[in-house]
Amino acid sequence: MTVPTRVRAALGVVRPLGWLLLGLGVLALAVASQTRWRELVVLGTACLLLLALCLPFLLGRTRVRVAIVLEPSRVVAGSSVSGGVDVTNASGRRMLPTLLELPVGAAVHRYGVPALAAGATSQESFTIRTERRGVIEVGPAVTRRGDAVGVFSRDSVWAEAQEVLVRPPLVPLDAMGAGLLRDLEGVETDAISQSDLAFHALREYVAGDDLRHVHWRSSAKAMGAGQQQLLVRQYLDTRRSHATVVVDDDLASWADDDELEIAMSVAASVLVRAIADEFEATFVCGPTASSGVDGNLALDAVCRASAGSVGLVGAARRAVDLAPDTSLLFLLTGAAAGLDPVLRAAAVFPPEVRRLALLVERGVRPGVSEVGGLSVLRLGDKDDLPALLRWSV
Repeated sequence: MTVPTRVRAALGVVRPLGWLLLGLGVLALAVASQTRWRELVVLGTACLLLLALCLPFLLGRTRVRVAIVLEPSRVVAGSSVSGGVDVTNASGRRMLPTLLELPVGAAVHRYGVPALAAGATSQESFTIRTERRGVIEVGPAVTRRGDAVGVFSRDSVWAEAQEVLVRPPLVPLDAMGAGLLRDLEGVETDAISQSDLAFHALREYVAGDDLRHVHWRSSAKAMGAGQQQLLVRQYLDTRRSHATVVVDDDLASWADDDELEIAMSVAASVLVRAIADEFEATFVCGPTASSGVDGNLALDAVCRASAGSVGLVGAARRAVDLAPDTSLLFLLTGAAAGLDPVLRAAAVFPPEVRRLALLVERGVRPGVSEVGGLSVLRLGDKDDLPALLRWSV
């Protein structure tokens, strides 16, 4: 540790009240030396004496082990999380009482840890009530050694921060099977292939075709009818179903925060259903993204998503980079955004992708329409989603 670092660490134990007392004491004594006011001498002496009396409380070291326990660490908004913090005296002698501070979200929990014998443990419990989707950070746990007045204190961090991931409420959806571009072989595209599983048609043999794809029975029938040409199988390329959900993070697109939260519930519901149907699933909202077949990973990304300035089109461009094999696309935005950014975001993806736009507007009558080859679903609440998806098929 360098000298400047040591100096900063030493000065860091002085709290704002300590600096105030030091400045006031020095100033009072300096003025008293010029004016000979006894009152200022008494004031300055009292301030400096208080500093001297508080200084011994910094002596000694606190050696503890702190464990933060959260159960469960993933919950749905509206649920509660049981938390606990265990403080164990890790030194070989009795520990003096100390103060433990534990940040929980925007609040700070303070616990007075009593004097503990060597190896003894003090336990404290608390409850976290979740109201909205998001991430609640718990910790780091900090012990504060100092005086009761708040002149000096030395803080030590003992446990790293942990997270509680609060998921949005989900809506049960029907399987994304028939009608949403999925069969046992994967999603058919318009690309013609000479070797795949999805049979498309027969065509005449041309030089260079693989003889393994000659359909001998049809060729024999054709020759019997007077045609002197072999027929070969032609296929459509198939790929594994991949659902991509893109949410507009621009606050200007939403009437209020509640509309954005409805969209997050819709997005989470679609992701859960897609993964249950063995789709690959990609989620993009602003800078937050996830891709794969892990449901927890997808929902964790939904928890971490927040408002920003990327917008729907920017998020769609990132989504097509993350999931170029997308077969089913969901674009979510508020009715305030209008259809222009939705159409531009949909145009980022290849034409063979099945595209659905979901416009959220609280209180609106749910309905389905078709705009430029894009299915537009208008919903006023997350509970409108199951019926709208059935209508859109």
